[in-house]
Amino acid sequence: MISQESIERVKTSANIVEVVSETVKLRRAGMYYSGLCPFHSERTPSFFVRESTNSYICYGCGASGNVISFVMAMRAMTFPDAVEYLA
Repeated sequence: MISQESIERVKTSANIVEVVSETVKLRRAGMYYSGLCPFHSERTPSFFVRESTNSYICYGCGASGNVISFVMAMRAMTFPDAVEYLA
């Protein structure tokens, strides 16, 4: 079992912009980064990443979460595997 302290450490130390950039081409848009959503097909960016909160949201399909949930969705990993991958 992974301690809550370890999970929080991974969430704060893993840079979501770097992790998402492995899959999505991101462009700086003010305090956010934007790109095409990896969870559905689109032509204009509706996927936004906020580095300060280590979170993402898609206003097109409603997908949202943190760096751990992004890795879980994109790599089809379980929660413990995603935490270990990011650590």
